[in-house]
Amino acid sequence: MTTKAEQAQETRQLVDMSWDPITRIIGNLGIYTKIDFENREVVECRSTSSLFRGYSVFMKGKDPRDAHFITSRICGICGDNHAVCSIYAQNMAYGIKPPPLADWIINLGEAAEYMFDHTLFQDNLVFVDYCEQMVKETNPSMLRRAETTEAPRGHLHGYRTIADIMRAFNPFTGAMYKEALQVSRLTREMCCLMEGRHVHPSTLYPGGVGTVATPQVFTDYLVRLVRALDFVKRAVPMNDDVFDFFYQALPGYEEVGRRRVLLGCWGAFQDPNVCDYDYRHMDEWGRAMFVTPGIVVDGELITTNLVDINLGIRILLGSSYYDDWQNEEKFVTHDPLGNPVDQRHPWNQTTLPKPQKRDLQGGNYSWVMSPRWHDRRTGDHLALDTGGGPLARLWTTALAGLVDAGGVRATGHSVEINLPKSGSMPEMRLEWHVPKWANTIERNRARMYFVAYAAALAFHFVDEALNDVRAGRTKVFTDFDVPDEAIGCGFHEAVRGVLSHHMVIRNGKIANYHPYPPTPWNASPRDVYGTPGPYEDAVQGLPIFEENGPENFKGIDIMRTVRSFDPCLPCGVHMYVGGGKVLRQVHSPTLGTSVTG
Repeated sequence: MTTKAEQAQETRQLVDMSWDPITRIIGNLGIYTKIDFENREVVECRSTSSLFRGYSVFMKGKDPRDAHFITSRICGICGDNHAVCSIYAQNMAYGIKPPPLADWIINLGEAAEYMFDHTLFQDNLVFVDYCEQMVKETNPSMLRRAETTEAPRGHLHGYRTIADIMRAFNPFTGAMYKEALQVSRLTREMCCLMEGRHVHPSTLYPGGVGTVATPQVFTDYLVRLVRALDFVKRAVPMNDDVFDFFYQALPGYEEVGRRRVLLGCWGAFQDPNVCDYDYRHMDEWGRAMFVTPGIVVDGELITTNLVDINLGIRILLGSSYYDDWQNEEKFVTHDPLGNPVDQRHPWNQTTLPKPQKRDLQGGNYSWVMSPRWHDRRTGDHLALDTGGGPLARLWTTALAGLVDAGGVRATGHSVEINLPKSGSMPEMRLEWHVPKWANTIERNRARMYFVAYAAALAFHFVDEALNDVRAGRTKVFTDFDVPDEAIGCGFHEAVRGVLSHHMVIRNGKIANYHPYPPTPWNASPRDVYGTPGPYEDAVQGLPIFEENGPENFKGIDIMRTVRSFDPCLPCGVHMYVGGGKVLRQVHSPTLGTSVTG
């Protein structure tokens, strides 16, 4: 028996449309939709991944001390985030605490990485979707209105109208587009000063760093940080002006990419005065992070406890190309506090790949598994998303109200960011407020605010590092031995969201290792309970505001929504609309091989 909803869908005129690839690294993300153009709605969405990486398979048997060098190669964009997270897991497994200066140096490197990556992504990739050229092609009537709409914050950024801002982000020609590339170079240099190189660090190790801590290296970092501030102070109000305009010009636009508020943040920037990397104290040092870990459900911060966050992680299947490991060996039965560890936890996962044909009609269709967080209050397996990284980070930090350092302060409902005087601009106070929605606009808006947040904290980290150097506390490494048997977990924030590494050591070698970056959380397919992943959930039900008809439809709001989660750098967007030419390859002994329609 079919339901009324299914009967209604059957009577609709649905058009299959797909964008594959649409990922931002290596072309393995596909978005497959069914669209009702008559009612201007995306009815259904499937998120697919065509690539199997296999790090959890070939890490077995390796020397644990190589883990951060190997796992940094998971990504060519945020490899340093993986290296840092792996080092955190190793510090725990080896039972070591690095010297405080080492943690300040890592914090400085990661602050620069956030500034680098978010600036490049926001201004050179995301804003292409909001620039004059794109709006002209998809919503020309909106562009006409933008030409006559004064920019409310023009006195801060220097652009008179909303259309002027849109032109500034035109690719290759726009002033802000080009300036963002220069700022990305500055911030990448800052990262290299602390971590040796970008994107695969050469000076980060378990136990500390190999960076030579001199006043000069921190001064070189600080000079670049101050130079980047002018751009940040203009970029934030420019973002606000454009995003506020979209809400005003397109009533109902808040529904684009909107999903239930289910946000996860694993925390970032350790406080070496509190953090000892001991699992038994993880709640304490987790809450001392300069970005507060936490889980937000329907607007409520339900925990900031990293132990609870860790124990709640579940890796589900359902629509993925893997066999279940329910009957495989259980590596960890209890955590160091005596809490039971679930079979579906990363410590106990066994990766059993099962290649097969893609089946979008109720079958398996992705190499991504379905990470979920088990809410013990309700028994639900929540499809948390990261808000593209910044939205979840700012949201959890704001609600927790724990951070008050380095020019940033969490108020319980907002985050205040105070930036010092820079080259051509005075001191500036910014405030990010917890929004009404977790949607496309707010994911993108939070990104540039977090650049400002990272910049403000970077000044604090420089001060702390220089204080150590001036006091003669220049040690940056603690020696260690690899134990025969141990477990460790690292929690960090990759640029685009939650990042965890779970490691099991036996006989001095890696017996099990599972890195979980944000994209598996965001790009996960439907799980065993039928729950869609965040991309799928955010796209299906999306209202269509684009003015083009089915024949010229670009799917701009679908693209904006998926990109708002920051799925990594683009290698191209392809679109399939159903009818096309069938190519036939013909081989002639005299003419060779040719392709005909």
